[in-house]
Amino acid sequence: MKKYILLSRTVPRWIIMIFDLFIVAWSFSSSYFIVYRFEFVNILRGYFFIYTGLYCLTAVLVMYGMRIHRGLIRYSNTRDVLRIFSSIFISCLIYRLFIQLWVMPVFYINSVTINMIMLINFSVSCTVLIMWRTGVKSLFFYITNYSNTKKTVVLIYGSDNSAVLVKQALEASANTNFDVVGFVDSDVSKINKEIEQTKVYDIDKLDKLKDKHKVDKLIIMNHHLDEETKKTALEKCLTLGIQVLTVPPSDQWIYGKLNLQQIQDLKIEDLLQRKPIQIDTTRISEDLRGKRVLVTGAAGSIGSEIVQQVLCYGPAMIILCDQAESPLHELRLQVEENFPEIAAKIFIADIRNYNRMHKLFLDYRPEVVFHAAAYKHVPMMEENPTEGVLTNVLGTKNVADLAVSFNVGKFVMISTDKAVNPSNVMGTTKRIAEIYIQSLKNNPDNNANTRFITTRFGNVLGSNGSVIPRFTAQIRKGGPITVTHPEITRYFMTIPEAVHLVLEAGTMGIGGEIFIFDMGEPVKITDLALKMIKLAGLQPEKDIKIVYTGLRPGEKLYEELLNDGESTMPTYHEKIKISQVIDYSYKQVHEDINELLTLNDQNNVLAVVNKMKEIVPEFISKNSEFEELDNKANANIKEGVLVA
Repeated sequence: MKKYILLSRTVPRWIIMIFDLFIVAWSFSSSYFIVYRFEFVNILRGYFFIYTGLYCLTAVLVMYGMRIHRGLIRYSNTRDVLRIFSSIFISCLIYRLFIQLWVMPVFYINSVTINMIMLINFSVSCTVLIMWRTGVKSLFFYITNYSNTKKTVVLIYGSDNSAVLVKQALEASANTNFDVVGFVDSDVSKINKEIEQTKVYDIDKLDKLKDKHKVDKLIIMNHHLDEETKKTALEKCLTLGIQVLTVPPSDQWIYGKLNLQQIQDLKIEDLLQRKPIQIDTTRISEDLRGKRVLVTGAAGSIGSEIVQQVLCYGPAMIILCDQAESPLHELRLQVEENFPEIAAKIFIADIRNYNRMHKLFLDYRPEVVFHAAAYKHVPMMEENPTEGVLTNVLGTKNVADLAVSFNVGKFVMISTDKAVNPSNVMGTTKRIAEIYIQSLKNNPDNNANTRFITTRFGNVLGSNGSVIPRFTAQIRKGGPITVTHPEITRYFMTIPEAVHLVLEAGTMGIGGEIFIFDMGEPVKITDLALKMIKLAGLQPEKDIKIVYTGLRPGEKLYEELLNDGESTMPTYHEKIKISQVIDYSYKQVHEDINELLTLNDQNNVLAVVNKMKEIVPEFISKNSEFEELDNKANANIKEGVLVA
């Protein structure tokens, strides 16, 4: 039966019209009989058939004109009910006027009698027409939703109009596998009330609802995720083993209807996201509007988000520079589709190639540079130090030197917390890049025309190659999840909020600063893995195991945001602080980096890393083959002390 209903076409509209006509005729006849007390002999001797025929003709014409029969009954709603009321009311009104003006002068009928018939008929017709539509809709819902297939028992977060729309969309879908047993809310005025015959429960009673209804999942609209009470509810769901699903806001539904494919698992990024960061859009707009803006590493996670946000402030031109062809092509299509009015220039280049980057600056004369191009993976750079130096040091130096040569107004470099007291090659290359950028304010060729600004923050949620995509892939494969150490922690921030702060810091920088972002509390990676397993509706250690593999080369247990000897000063933005950094001599830094690059060209890895340790004395290798350099340095120090 269910298969037949789902596969067959909708009932022809003329059949619906016949059903409606039958109900109208039956209602009028019943009303007539009631008023005349079922005295069939007298009724049939009168003009019953004329009156009934005239009314049916009037009602059919009105209902056809108002297209009452056109709607699919299985999707009937309150508007359909109002249309039924309106059509019957108009039919009765037209019929009464017709009787009064043309029929009564010829065929005598008491006006009180016809008024009573109309009143009863209106009530009966409306009631029966609505009841048969409701009955068909309920039957369709029952057959399509209550089969032998096990249903997924769900609760819907909230009891506002959006939550009701989600319920209606789930129930209206022929292929839905959800059984909505209630709404949950923290609004005491709605708790224990019913909406569309579905009860609203107290959100604090989630544990009892889990036991009573065997709840599998909680559905929440993802624009509801910013309030603390909802975050608490989500945490409680994880504890109870209730999987959380999200749906987009109703204005993003396809053709106004919720597509089941739009229902997705809650992402860990949503759970960890903090309150939205407020930024001074006026200052940023003044800083970027009408400017030519260059973004290096434009196709990367941070770079592409910088591009999207910068475009919102109306630059005259945006230059997208990267060496990754396919991601850059995809970014270009997005920019052309969403911002067709802004000139977007694609420039495929390697920042290590000075001549190629010179061509970019010569052709487009950027006024603002956001430098996001870099190698960022710690283990890979530990295995390939010379490549890390070429990109993160030489590449940054090339772009910065060209910014000075072409009098760029502002240069914003994206750095990392791994540059703080670095324990690996990658972090040290970024620290050397920071030092060079800071020293440029003392470059006599700069004349303070170019303001060099550095922004430093931790891991970004969901970026390419980060821990979250890796954990997601491992969960899909059935595990295990690999974590390097049970106590390892990291700072996390979403990509959009990190870029918000980059743009804000860029407006407040006067040159030479390192801006540090408030990353909140560090997150234990093991806790992150546990939450991701629970978000997938699975049980840690039972469905997915966590395996500890040991710290990787160059990896720290805890990241820091300040180097030794650094302190911070507040800014007008509570999330941004300025590091009071050591002043560097441009001449000395320039000589050190040139020597480092010379050693790099010779491909002498140990000499390169040793020179990096000279430039950045706080660089102490951990879990790395380069620890021997630290041991030798310590031995030399001790020997020197003994000799002295």
